Amino acid sequence: MYSNEKKINKLFFYWLATSLLLVYFIIIIGGLTRLTDSGLSITEWELIKGILPPLSSKSWETYFEQYKLIPQYKLLNFNMTLDEFKIIFFWEYFHRILARFIGIFFLIPLIYFYFSKKIKIEYLRICYLIFALIVGQGIVGWYMVKSGLVNDVTVSHYRLSIHLSIAIFIISIIFWLIKNVTYQKNIAFFKISSNNFPFQFFILLIFLQIIMGAFVSGLDAGMIYQSWPKMGNSFFPNDLSIESFKNIIEFDNHSLVQFYHRSLAYFLMVYIILLSIFIYVNRLINLYKPLKILFFFLFLQIVLGVYTLISGLNIYLASLHQITSVLLVFSALNLYYFSSK
Repeated sequence: MYSNEKKINKLFFYWLATSLLLVYFIIIIGGLTRLTDSGLSITEWELIKGILPPLSSKSWETYFEQYKLIPQYKLLNFNMTLDEFKIIFFWEYFHRILARFIGIFFLIPLIYFYFSKKIKIEYLRICYLIFALIVGQGIVGWYMVKSGLVNDVTVSHYRLSIHLSIAIFIISIIFWLIKNVTYQKNIAFFKISSNNFPFQFFILLIFLQIIMGAFVSGLDAGMIYQSWPKMGNSFFPNDLSIESFKNIIEFDNHSLVQFYHRSLAYFLMVYIILLSIFIYVNRLINLYKPLKILFFFLFLQIVLGVYTLISGLNIYLASLHQITSVLLVFSALNLYYFSSK
């Protein structure tokens, strides 16, 4: 009996770890789908119909003709050939197929673990939340795509940021649950205390930076100023004029969004230095190693951000910048986990 329970618990851990890798992989694919401007290549949701790709010339022509009806084709890709369309189609297709697979992969074992009665109910409740977010993510994904089918050549950067934020929430929750399963604990993420707040605030800053990064990506704001450390000839972009509070929150402004993304990166570095001083002054020895890991990924992320910018938005560097952002989230969560009481 005990042996069977141990096997189920191990299976539960492997299921969570695989789910984490799958979500990480779809974030990478999603980022590349955006970087290659492929997200609008399929103009219908096709929850069931879209499982198989086009299998005949007629099917390909149908999809291509549907794409020709949207502004992205009419204004940007009017010279696109069918073979070129197939490239952007498959980026979006693989993104959608992987999303379906993740949903099924998470649901079926979850049903099994529910009926096995061997997994802690606290862990299962978190899994229910994760599955709900996965389903919601599919709906938000289509909501995002719809924003680029009528009046714009790309998707709304606000909806893109929501889509990315939910993905980060999902992978963060899975990561935290894996930590609890590994150490046989049930540490609550949202427990507010004077001890937890400095670490929680840092994680909040990272999430805000990811949202701002989504704004930059969605607006192609990285195309405006491709110099560093200055934006053109000055630290603050000279094409901006702040005359009222409304100008400060004008997140449709490409220059302002890039400025915020840069500035928040500097603030994150300053904050982690201050947090490091706090950790070493108080001799929190158990946090030394997690802190070093966090420093490494934060520094790497900033370097990749700078080189992505000055390279003219090289797609490989841009993708690495997005990939590292998730590793930075993991390292911040790891530091917070070991600091939690």
